[in-house]
Amino acid sequence: MLLKLKKMNPEIEFYDVRDKEFSTFGRIIKELNAEEIIKTAKKIKNPEQASSYMPSCKEFEALNIATEIKNRFFGTLPTQVGYCWGHSNFMNATEWHTSSEINIAVTPLVLILGHIWDIQDGEIDSSKFKAFYLPAGTVVEIYATTLHFCPCQVSDEGFGCVVALPEGTNTDLTIEKKDPLIFRKNKWIISHIENKTLINRGVVPGITGTNYEIKY
Repeated sequence: MLLKLKKMNPEIEFYDVRDKEFSTFGRIIKELNAEEIIKTAKKIKNPEQASSYMPSCKEFEALNIATEIKNRFFGTLPTQVGYCWGHSNFMNATEWHTSSEINIAVTPLVLILGHIWDIQDGEIDSSKFKAFYLPAGTVVEIYATTLHFCPCQVSDEGFGCVVALPEGTNTDLTIEKKDPLIFRKNKWIISHIENKTLINRGVVPGITGTNYEIKY
């Protein structure tokens, strides 16, 4: 699959998440048994088009792995375990949090990642990003300094990714925001300059260059 993705997407640097190039973006977590949560996630039907995101899924949070994630990776702080799933091919935007994020690949998928320090005066060129292939079942920690967004699919069936974050992340703001880049609680985001849908929703355009489309 990785060789095929590299061949079909020569305009972006493409790696396996197990390659050393991933080390500044995150790390693979091998000590978690994700079988049960993946089995639970697969019961959730994909939308016919576009993607969906649920910050907190009670079915996930009732599993033992949710407590393990809270204690091991968020220092016992209240933690939400949600789901991002559906269909996505384009880079479109990038976001970041002031905390790490735990991702569990329910299906094979691609993450397009960058570094927060490459944003200069609110802008970043897409050439600063790299694509990483995650085989199904892979569990990773995405660092707080890593720019990321909705996963990209590698088959017509779409993608599924469990997402764990501090409780309240990605939920609606309850105070008037002063920072134009903050979009939800603990969520800062900039859109690709060509993504009119997000810009019309109030997301500040800041990514220049190619809006990468992951082909498979």
